[in-house]
Amino acid sequence: MTGPLISAEELAGLLGEVTLLDVRYEMGAQGGPPRHADFVAGHLPGARYVDLDADLAAPPGEEGRHPLPEPDDFQAAMRRLGVTGSRPVVVYDDWQGRAAARAWWLLRYHGHADVRVLDGGLTAWREAGGELERGLPARVDVPEADSDPDAFVVDLSSQHLPVVWAQDVASVRVLVDARAAARYRGEVEPVDPVAGHIPGAVNLPTERNLDDSGRFRTPEELARVYAGVGAVPGVSVAAYCGSGVTATHDVLAMELAGIRAALFPGGWSGWITDPARPVE
Repeated sequence: MTGPLISAEELAGLLGEVTLLDVRYEMGAQGGPPRHADFVAGHLPGARYVDLDADLAAPPGEEGRHPLPEPDDFQAAMRRLGVTGSRPVVVYDDWQGRAAARAWWLLRYHGHADVRVLDGGLTAWREAGGELERGLPARVDVPEADSDPDAFVVDLSSQHLPVVWAQDVASVRVLVDARAAARYRGEVEPVDPVAGHIPGAVNLPTERNLDDSGRFRTPEELARVYAGVGAVPGVSVAAYCGSGVTATHDVLAMELAGIRAALFPGGWSGWITDPARPVE
């Protein structure tokens, strides 16, 4: 497979040939309740449920509410979910890709070469006439050793997708804040203890990545949207949000537009853990 997206129609022809991960999630003051009950009630055939807080993040701390998981922990979680090194992976949610993009980004960052987000998520699958499966999936045989040819092995030897950390943010030419405009402006802050944004950041909320159907805009449209805030190919660009989840949606959108953007994983929640850092 090529590209970071897959349509429901294309996926329908690949069931059984890809590893499907269901990343349904609800953002809230405590990180959002698990959506496992919704998964059991109905999911794409063969999919496995991913708990974003447990499988795609380390415990909250100085790096924010959703720090990057330790590589060994992420590798173990992905193996438990049936991810292998050679089999393509498709991730989906019912949040227009905002949570699924986190799984896409982490898998790519940790070296998996073949990962795509279901464009339009669960809604698109249903609209295309896709059936849902109920109940719990069968147990996965987890490879016991890295030498197993089916094992997913984390590879951080190459920078598959770039990151920036708090000390490097100031060197980024265009820093994109993916949160809602009111949070960016500091008018409201429903999650974190401090309102505002990182000085110099520009705001491009995730909904601007989508068309009226909840699917990603075309690469040409996205290129125009991001050019409007100065994010163009060849310029140093990074994205952040509250805790490194929805910012991956902007990173994915820029990937579609031909812009290689870094992720600031700590996001606003990590930035404000040091009171010496400036706030705008």
